[in-house]
Amino acid sequence: MLHKILCVDDDPITLMLCKKVISRTSFAKETITANNGEEALQYFKNIKSDKVEELPQLIFLDLNMPVMGGWEFLDTFCLPEYEAYNSISIVVLSSTIDPEDLEKTKKYSMVIDFLPKPISTKMLEYLIQNKRLLL
Repeated sequence: MLHKILCVDDDPITLMLCKKVISRTSFAKETITANNGEEALQYFKNIKSDKVEELPQLIFLDLNMPVMGGWEFLDTFCLPEYEAYNSISIVVLSSTIDPEDLEKTKKYSMVIDFLPKPISTKMLEYLIQNKRLLL
């Protein structure tokens, strides 16, 4: 079981489903959420000032969101300001599987997979078995 996961998506139903599936499968002890990339980046900025000891071990990231989408989040998350968090694995979740998007994710070392929405028990099992997540 992971300690903490961050789900970044603008759809409240997707976030609710994400939390329920993760909880039901005991995939993580805690699931936190952000409604867009900007909120997610703010969470990481707050970690330093709030002295949060436990970082998320995994981020589920949507690509198409208002304010700041997944691509912008990834570009910013690669900057030196966020270097301390670059060991956090990211799974891109998208409602469309565009081969160009799949190829684009390969330039981000922290992205471990690109999977179709919605999150499911089988998806979590796949991540455990094939991505060797430390549970």
